[in-house]
Amino acid sequence: MFKKKSILITGGTGSFGKAFISDILKKKLFRRIIVFSRDELKQFEMKQSAMFNENKNKNLRYFIGDVRDKNRLMRAFENVDYVVHAAALKQVPTSEYNPFETINTNIIGAQNVIDSALATNVKKVVALSTDKASSPINLYGATKLCSDKLFVAANNYSGKKKISFSVVRYGNVMGSRGSVIPLFQKQVKTGKLKITDKSMTRFNITLEESVRLVNWTLKNSFGAEIVVPKIPSYKIMDLAKAVCNKCKIELIGRRNGEKLHEEMISFEESLNTVELKKYFIILQNENLKLKNFYIKKFKAKKNNKQFTYSSDKNSEFLKIAELKSLINNDIKKNF
Repeated sequence: MFKKKSILITGGTGSFGKAFISDILKKKLFRRIIVFSRDELKQFEMKQSAMFNENKNKNLRYFIGDVRDKNRLMRAFENVDYVVHAAALKQVPTSEYNPFETINTNIIGAQNVIDSALATNVKKVVALSTDKASSPINLYGATKLCSDKLFVAANNYSGKKKISFSVVRYGNVMGSRGSVIPLFQKQVKTGKLKITDKSMTRFNITLEESVRLVNWTLKNSFGAEIVVPKIPSYKIMDLAKAVCNKCKIELIGRRNGEKLHEEMISFEESLNTVELKKYFIILQNENLKLKNFYIKKFKAKKNNKQFTYSSDKNSEFLKIAELKSLINNDIKKNF
């Protein structure tokens, strides 16, 4: 399906970008892979690895650019078939204190990606979202909710072009920039872990799981849906014990814009959601064509009851031993 196609990843030098590119390079899925990012140092450092060296991987290319710059995106999207949009400003406190910078990247940047894809010959765009986009209370979540809406709506004005836009929404990637685990690991040396609230819970997804989610969506999505994976949660106190059981706990209070529990499907979204074995699919209101697509192709189950898919009400919680294993195996391997 992808062998003769080209793909571009915005934010390609981030933790997800590197894991995704590594996966598709190993599988030899695409004839051309473009890493699009604004940080020349990260691109330089990425090239030092044999896996990501463009001289050794002739189908790999690097492109300096910013999603805020539509003209640069237009140039980068030439002769590109697929786009994975991973570029974003993601730190909640940073976004609270630099709101318009976050808006420029996460909202204006998203629209620039859409406009550039529509103006070129891109066939499919998959945009990465976050659990913070569901019932947001912070600016980062609000910008990602707006971004999700833009990508879903883009399917309505694609005209006769054979192009689709889809979104994947998932929780904290274990060990990534948005994860608390690297911070805890640094604090171990002090013998004290700083926690904002003892009752806090979070969803958990590994890099490999996030890559599989995006690959599944690239291959199977129809357009205008939000794909949500079924993933476990953890309690913040269990995570702290998994990192350092002997460390003392210092409560510092919740940060500006921080939720006690995260949510991936809101009460209102649930009535427009169908269920697959590994994923939930959030549909546009009354989009019968999209609903029938998932029911016929994947035998999706209709949902007739409202619910919330939140980290505190999850059916699966990781135990301390499981968290230890994931930290020792997954984080050391990928970070």
